[in-house]
Amino acid sequence: QFQKEVILESIEQESLVKLNLLKKDNKRLREILYLRESSNKDAISAAVISRKTGSWWRQIILNKGSKDGVEIGSTVVGPGGLLGRVNSTSLFTSSVTLLTSPESKVGVWLDRIQMNGLLVGVGDDYPSLILFSKNTDIKVGDFVSSSPASTLLPPNIPIGIVHSVDEQFKSTKTAKISLLAKPHAIDWVQILKEKI
Repeated sequence: QFQKEVILESIEQESLVKLNLLKKDNKRLREILYLRESSNKDAISAAVISRKTGSWWRQIILNKGSKDGVEIGSTVVGPGGLLGRVNSTSLFTSSVTLLTSPESKVGVWLDRIQMNGLLVGVGDDYPSLILFSKNTDIKVGDFVSSSPASTLLPPNIPIGIVHSVDEQFKSTKTAKISLLAKPHAIDWVQILKEKI
């Protein structure tokens, strides 16, 4: 009897896990479908076909290139918000430098405190936000988007939220940002054609 109960409980737990996985997969597929169907004259939908070996957080390769109208410097977004920018193209593919890459530096905006900052990739899941005033009232949970003053990106693209704040620097204040679009979990993106 005890063994039967244990087996039934295991089967029930397995069913719950499968149900949760199916729900997550369903949500992910709906987001992909939305991205694929929402291609228009302002954006190009593309699939992620590769991640740079040994450093998946630095670069992704997309299945659209110069023949599809992709240009170097184009903004790349995924479900959640900004992922990075196109750094090179071939005829059929393009590579994207992610916000998590040490090569990435973009201007950002903190709406609650009405201040610009610089988001710098450091090679992990949490890029660093640098604010050039130590008296800034930045808080965990503050929302970060692309800056209206940026010359590289369109304004007001969601980026992330403040994950932690580092108080030890004298002339600047830094924070770690949790990205809304998770580079390692995204398989479809949109390449924005909007010119700055």
